[in-house]
Amino acid sequence: MRKLALILFSLLMVSCSQLIDEPKNLVPKNTMSELIAEFAMNDQVTTVISTANIEDATRITLKQKNIKATDFVESYKYYLATGDLEKILNNAQEIVLEKDPAAKKYIEKKLKETEGRPAFAR
Repeated sequence: MRKLALILFSLLMVSCSQLIDEPKNLVPKNTMSELIAEFAMNDQVTTVISTANIEDATRITLKQKNIKATDFVESYKYYLATGDLEKILNNAQEIVLEKDPAAKKYIEKKLKETEGRPAFAR
């Protein structure tokens, strides 16, 4: 019985080419990187200007790129499921560093602080 269940599970996994279907309005990878970089920079503004509203900044950023929040979320889930998210996040980090070279020290400090922890716990 156990072997039969294992065989059926294996066949099911092989027959499913992807864990998640591609969203109808998939946000391109480079645009996702740009958005995530912008969100990160907006987040840093709130540490300097306590009255800044990150939600408004996020809405404005999405509106400037003509992207609906639901499209962003669905694209994020898709890229996470396909394994492309890490590359998108690395590209976003490069964008932040291009716009603010001083951020490199901050990023290195944070990476040292989270060293040894699994990625999901960072």
